[in-house]
Amino acid sequence: MKKELSQNFDYCLLDDAITHKKLKFNYKKNKEQDHTELLDASANRFDYEQCKDSYWNPEKFSLLYGTPLWEQASQSERIILNQLYWVAYYSQIISAEIATIFFNQTAAAGLYGIEDFRIACETLDFESMQERAHIDAFKKISEEVELKLFGERIFTYPMRPYYYETMIFQNTNAIKKFWKRLQLQAYSVLSSGNAFIACQYLTVRGLRTLNGKIIQHQLSEFYSSLSEEERLKAPVPSAVSYYHFMDESYHFNSSNIIGTDLLKLLKTPTSFEKNIANLGIKGTLKDHSNFSTMVNGIFWYDPATFQAAYRVMRSKIFNFSHAEAIEMLEKCFCKENNGIHESFKTHQVALESYRNYLSGIDYLDEYALRGGKMNETSIEKYLIQNTNELNKFKKKAA
Repeated sequence: MKKELSQNFDYCLLDDAITHKKLKFNYKKNKEQDHTELLDASANRFDYEQCKDSYWNPEKFSLLYGTPLWEQASQSERIILNQLYWVAYYSQIISAEIATIFFNQTAAAGLYGIEDFRIACETLDFESMQERAHIDAFKKISEEVELKLFGERIFTYPMRPYYYETMIFQNTNAIKKFWKRLQLQAYSVLSSGNAFIACQYLTVRGLRTLNGKIIQHQLSEFYSSLSEEERLKAPVPSAVSYYHFMDESYHFNSSNIIGTDLLKLLKTPTSFEKNIANLGIKGTLKDHSNFSTMVNGIFWYDPATFQAAYRVMRSKIFNFSHAEAIEMLEKCFCKENNGIHESFKTHQVALESYRNYLSGIDYLDEYALRGGKMNETSIEKYLIQNTNELNKFKKKAA
């Protein structure tokens, strides 16, 4: 029987030779340059004592960088704040990658509705394997650091299901968490049984990782700019940042190929499919509508981080009294400072890059194309919100 007579669907991945070639090439290069073994080896040899006196990131990627806490910190305290940025940032990445592993599989199931889907599914399978290695490395290093510095968790957490809030510091409550869980579980069912929604998940994944790509490129340069001899002496977490970024570069490529090029092969989406797609994009834009002075480059709801910041300030690192910690929280989060302005600037760069990313997607409505809820963010609103929430925190912490 001729190949064309065996097709049961109106579309076939092989019908678009360019897209198929792109996917195949990206998958091949990712496998050739896979950093899983290097990540595993790095995590296994990590010893905090060996790199506790070194910066792990460029200086500006430090916890509460540019705030009054940073300005008054000693050199040794700044080094720890730099290391805690790594711990906090990659703790957030763990949460995102847990969800990615699950939705990679549901999307792959949805792609069964496309003839010759194998290369797309194998791409997602391979990336999920890499994500598990990323999580393992981040988790092992971060937990050891917090154990040594605090003897307890501050930013890390036990493993969690995919349907938890992706942002680990979010404006949420029990009802919101339950509703988010239902939404994610419903989306998993839809994406596993619909080729359009499966491909569109990769559009969402690409959007969610776009800002991460910008930040992680800068984090990776701390290691990639070193000579071969210097790399041998570099802190292990810096190497892990580089290896992770190299893997994620291929993941971002596959998000674009499947979520943009492959998606164009499919029939024009129905009204229902368009609605689901818009909800997915606008949900991401809502998740990213906050900017964080605590961790520049992450979209945390900063009032949810007050407890973590308070514990850091009260720890043996800073030895603040209760009153001193509360006063410093107010200076860092409720009064204009360079840290707030730099974090807002990062948010606005992300917003502009998101608009550019979404501009060619014809099934999105105008609100999503403008940036959704991200477009409503301002420093003025941030300061009012933080002041109100800090007053509540003071009463609880008294």
